[in-house]
Amino acid sequence: MTDTATPHTPMMTQYLGLKADYPQTLLLYRMGDFYELFYADAEKAARLLNITLTQRGQSAGQPVVMAGVPFHSVETYLARLIKLGESVAICEQVGDVATAKGPVERKVVRVVTPGTLTDLELLSDKTEALLLAVHQGPRQACGLAWLSVTQGVVHLAECAADELANWVLRISPGELIFSAGATPAFEARLRAIPTTTALSISVRPDWQFDAGLGQRTLTQHLQAASLAPWQAQDLVQAQAAAAALLSYTEHTQGRVLTHIHSVQVQREGDLIDLPPTTRRNLELVQTLRGEDSPTLFSLLDTCQTGMGSRLLKSWLLTPRRDRSEAMQRHRAIEALRSGPTLSAGAGPWDKLRQQLKGSTDVQRITARIALRQVRPRELVGLQVTLQKTELLAPVIHGLEAYLTHISQNLLPPAGCAELLRSAIDAEPATLVRDGGVIASGFDAELDELRAIQTNCDGFLLDLETRERTRTGITNLRVQFNKVHGFFIEVTQGQANKVPDDYRRRQTLKNAERFITPELKAFEDKALSAPGTCLGA
Repeated sequence: MTDTATPHTPMMTQYLGLKADYPQTLLLYRMGDFYELFYADAEKAARLLNITLTQRGQSAGQPVVMAGVPFHSVETYLARLIKLGESVAICEQVGDVATAKGPVERKVVRVVTPGTLTDLELLSDKTEALLLAVHQGPRQACGLAWLSVTQGVVHLAECAADELANWVLRISPGELIFSAGATPAFEARLRAIPTTTALSISVRPDWQFDAGLGQRTLTQHLQAASLAPWQAQDLVQAQAAAAALLSYTEHTQGRVLTHIHSVQVQREGDLIDLPPTTRRNLELVQTLRGEDSPTLFSLLDTCQTGMGSRLLKSWLLTPRRDRSEAMQRHRAIEALRSGPTLSAGAGPWDKLRQQLKGSTDVQRITARIALRQVRPRELVGLQVTLQKTELLAPVIHGLEAYLTHISQNLLPPAGCAELLRSAIDAEPATLVRDGGVIASGFDAELDELRAIQTNCDGFLLDLETRERTRTGITNLRVQFNKVHGFFIEVTQGQANKVPDDYRRRQTLKNAERFITPELKAFEDKALSAPGTCLGA
């Protein structure tokens, strides 16, 4: 308990204000080179991560209990927490340290949860991170909506309450949300579902499960007048779940999901029924001991990309009754296997696999671009992969109707790969804030600022030499100080020789200091180029 008669320190006041918005979430609070956790969060993190729990100083008359992790290895700790089903709010410094009075301004910039992962370091190449929203409707009806944030597709379904467990096990989400207005019996039913992996379950406000809001939000994302083209217009309970699903996802990402582009409806009769016991006994994706191999999936999965592996797993776990899609795939595979020999004696199948090798996860990277979370090196990987797809398209075009359709979708937007190549340095920094991301030659103004950054002293010496020659003042000096900036200093005895374009900046006892248009323009640019001689 804290002493209410003694106020908290300014920093703890800031922390507690931020923490109040995330009461059920671990809050990582950036302090210098560490992310710190305090009080109950610190005790929980110390237990889960096996990190040191300490006490430092006092606030409100009580010791401040804390635990921390280095910022450069935070992804490792995040991965461990997510695997344990925890959610984490990342709080960064957003204010200017130089101008701050009291604690530097901070805010939560993202919330990392098991069902809304986008960081490639936290995601499994072969498994989707899925968020599922469940709505309790009238007369034992349930609405379901789920998505992978990195896919941009919202899935909808409705089922009876007694079928809910099978649906949850089939979808296999990493995180499930439901309404605070659900009955205790419904909540108990959800929490009793025997999942094979850790499932994070949390409650969201009842007002977020609104069918009208869900329908409006989905149609806005799809830029459509109704959900009829997707056969989802009558799924009222699923629409209510979708409203909460999208609201929660936008809350975790801190922005609107501009990359949501499709809705897919799953109906019970569309899929071959694979009850949990059947999946387990057939060892489709897990052995009876709960291991990832050897399983049917591990034996079949020779895919060259994580995207292919995830799609294959989806096909295995949600086989459709309609055979047309499977037959279409079989025809495409046969065409690739029996296609004409290409260069170096390789057929289309071998050529396709060679070209796909080394491709980056375009699906996840493009989602991170839409969420403004992409990192420079991911853009370099995207550029390389887009160049690969341009070479892939001709390999499969014309072999078979389905492959021709795929080849058309493989072609990237015109100029996209070239723009990335010319704009992003071949070996950029890890983060944009570290600089060194934009390629030289892409932006003339940036190149000029970089030249100032690296050649500041050379410019000043060259200017000094030129001005001495122009004015005939042999003891003229170009100098800088942090109070008056750049200036040209001339002794009082030579002041009568200064040209008309010199403007007096300061008068001293034995000298005059001037500025010229050229030096003023250089000063303005130098002020916007960090790391120049201004810091000397």
